Amino acid sequence: MRTRTIRTAAAVSAAAALALTACSTPGDDEAVPGVTDDTVTIGTHQPLTGPAAAGYSTISAATAAYFAYVNDNGGIHGRDIEYVVKDDGYDPAATQTAVRELVTEEKVFAVVNGLGTPTHSSVLDYLDQQGVPDLFVSSGSLTWNQPGVYENTFAFNADYVTEGAALAQYAVEQAPDAKICVLGQDDDYGEGIVEGVETVIGSNAITEVQSYTTSAEDLTAQIGAMMAAECEINVLGTINGFTAMAVGTAAEMEWFPKWYVSSSGADYPTLAGYLGEELAPVLLQGMVSVNYLPFSPGGDWVSLFEQINADYNDGAPFTGNTIFGMSVGYLFAEALAAAGEDPTRESLVAAVESGDLVGNGILPLSYSADDHAAYRGVGITVVNEGLQDYVDSAYEVSAGAVSPVEPDPVPLENEGIPG
Repeated sequence: MRTRTIRTAAAVSAAAALALTACSTPGDDEAVPGVTDDTVTIGTHQPLTGPAAAGYSTISAATAAYFAYVNDNGGIHGRDIEYVVKDDGYDPAATQTAVRELVTEEKVFAVVNGLGTPTHSSVLDYLDQQGVPDLFVSSGSLTWNQPGVYENTFAFNADYVTEGAALAQYAVEQAPDAKICVLGQDDDYGEGIVEGVETVIGSNAITEVQSYTTSAEDLTAQIGAMMAAECEINVLGTINGFTAMAVGTAAEMEWFPKWYVSSSGADYPTLAGYLGEELAPVLLQGMVSVNYLPFSPGGDWVSLFEQINADYNDGAPFTGNTIFGMSVGYLFAEALAAAGEDPTRESLVAAVESGDLVGNGILPLSYSADDHAAYRGVGITVVNEGLQDYVDSAYEVSAGAVSPVEPDPVPLENEGIPG
């Protein structure tokens, strides 16, 4: 598997230091890994090639662009972020190689936003054993929220159970008697979506459940089975490529059910790239999804990220992945700022657990010492005439219960530079 490395640098602030005891502090004989007077080196593994590349390869470039923006605006306390991106091709074996290189050769301060459930699961124990902060994993698996087992690992995405439950709750509110079915990836992703739907309607009420592998070349059998079951609302735990495949296959069969899709597979610009700009507005009309990040057209965060994308990302297409990548960059910058003027791995983890980080989402972050999940709730989005935006509905999922909540978007401050 070819490994590709991308680097960028950006200055990040350090706010008032937390009163923490750390293994390595300024003045110790052993320096903090990845930290110098001028830089902090972090790393990630991403699918720049392979089956998930078309859906997610742009995320790390967006994160890099955000870091470059912060650096060009003076940074904070003179310390830049050096961002090392390793291509793992969405292959767990390649992920293991990439992450070991990040830790042993690049000597990263932290691994940030490693992408994928099967891929990141393969390095979870290794990062824990090495004591490397494992921040903001790009996957909605519940695996990342085990503070008693993996004390340095934190999720970023809303978990799949939360997303599945929110989609199901909105579905029963919109169409109480509809036949609800599920198509999901054959791993924690699909299983979490099914569990979330069951939370709302019960396991016996799901009309049909189908799954696929990421190596599958078509979904004819799965879509045919769902069509035969007369599914009316299809909840999808699919990555973008398979969402497009499902919708396109159904259209070829002249079947047009309602689509309710997890955030990981519902980015409209990406789906339009698969389906074509002419067909996408027709086939995706009314598509329901969930999200927790600020992507409403014309919003302050979106306007800032669009400008950063134009200035620092070679004018790459602006999609939900762009917003995701820059939002991750912002949250890491905020955590590093809170970790103190002389950050350590311990102070970085403590900053996330402090509960003081706010991020830039539409709902509050939930991080604490006992909870390493990021978002406990999501908002509902709907596609209308080619425009994907939030509607008024949002839900919080806790202890198996789904409750409506009011969105509380984080306002843009200090031109999007923490500290």
